[in-house]
Amino acid sequence: MTKYEQKTKHTDQSVIEFIEAVDSPKKREDAYQLLKIFEETSGFEAKMWGPSIIGFGSYHYKYESGHEGDAPFVGFSPRKAKISLYFATGDTEREKILERFGKHTSGKACVYINKLADIEEEVLKELILQSITFLRKTYPGY
Repeated sequence: MTKYEQKTKHTDQSVIEFIEAVDSPKKREDAYQLLKIFEETSGFEAKMWGPSIIGFGSYHYKYESGHEGDAPFVGFSPRKAKISLYFATGDTEREKILERFGKHTSGKACVYINKLADIEEEVLKELILQSITFLRKTYPGY
């Protein structure tokens, strides 16, 4: 059996250099605004996770399958098509909060937005805090 190698790891890549490399000036502007919101709300300094995720804080998870690793509490990535926002998965509270969030789509782990102007900033802050609270309860010690 081969050991699973975690793809998304904390790296020493510069967050600012990553944001500066974003093609769209509007997305770049939104990324800087998100950086400020996530840092101020989470209380964590931004770090790059893998080649394209800006993450805040970290926790260690271990599944019943034995798979374990580290991940950021919350994060975002200004991708070409949409901006991906990363919050805790498995939190039922998230769905309730998202009802007040504004224009978005969501997958299992991500919430996607076109631009910052489409969403409610105060609700984003609530999602960030809720995600960190949920993960700290689920994986105590972090």
